[in-house]
Amino acid sequence: MTYVIIAIAVLVVAGAVLLIVRRRRNRPALTSPARAAMPEVLVGELAARPSLEAEAPAPSLAQRLATSRGVFDRVRSMTGVGAVSAEQLDVVEEVLLRSDIGVVTTGAILEELRKNGAPDGVAAALRRILLDSLRASRSVVTTADEGRVPVWLFVGVNGVGKTTTIGKLAQRHVDEGRSVVLAAGDTFRAAAADQLQRWAERTGADIVRSAEGADPGSVVHDALGRAAARGADIVLADTAGRRANSTNLLDELSKVRRVADRAPGQVVETFMVLDATTGQNALSQAREFLAAAAVTGIVLTKLDGTARGGIVVAIERELAIPVKFVGVGEGVHDLITFDPVAFVDSLLEA
Repeated sequence: MTYVIIAIAVLVVAGAVLLIVRRRRNRPALTSPARAAMPEVLVGELAARPSLEAEAPAPSLAQRLATSRGVFDRVRSMTGVGAVSAEQLDVVEEVLLRSDIGVVTTGAILEELRKNGAPDGVAAALRRILLDSLRASRSVVTTADEGRVPVWLFVGVNGVGKTTTIGKLAQRHVDEGRSVVLAAGDTFRAAAADQLQRWAERTGADIVRSAEGADPGSVVHDALGRAAARGADIVLADTAGRRANSTNLLDELSKVRRVADRAPGQVVETFMVLDATTGQNALSQAREFLAAAAVTGIVLTKLDGTARGGIVVAIERELAIPVKFVGVGEGVHDLITFDPVAFVDSLLEA
């Protein structure tokens, strides 16, 4: 009896399955509607994504020299014209000394104010005196006699930014279309040659370097030979800068300069690199190097930092050497030609 029930159940299930299959076979097939043809070009031109941040304008010179400008706040706020009072002279004296102009130059400026007064106000009178102190030529020489390669020689103690200055000036020359050879003449400090090597790679300049401790004069000589052979436009030569008061160092600089000035080279500029943040100490360094290197111009670095600016005036009045370039930032283009009017106005214009 049990087997009969199971058999009937199997037949019922089989019949149901056959019925379902037959119904599905007889159901009409579903068809999808035809799709529209895709266009050949989906996007004709990509629109630039709008910037969410406006490009910040480059800071002005006054903004870069904020520390120096701050020192002169009290002078800019002075009122009155005509004779300069004793109280005003005291304020001017304090400001000038704080700005690193130095005792000698400050005394000379105060004497001019006593003598000539301030017909247009103290700030205007001081502006006129400072500009009179900065009348030296800022021109730089980039050419040599026919058949010789112009050389810019760089001197200065370690830590003032000498190698970085050379790299930035190399970029300037390259931007102006000149081919440049760098001479890694600071062979007493391996890091200096490595740093100059990176600047050469960055700017596309050629470089001549040697092993640590090699003769600096031989490095400069080889650089001149390469420059002459390849028709380079200028050689920028680094030198050692361990101690400004070292007789051996200064003798070495004199030797390097003689080598650089010998055919096929010709020294057309010798730049003393000074750190503006060292104040009157920079003036002392410059005096030590003058005789040994025959300095033709000053490069004053870090003027945008904690420097107080007055050292520019002190250098030119006391040493009669023009400041030709100043560093006002970390960027490669932040080593700029010194502009006396822009500099003085950044300190004294309201």
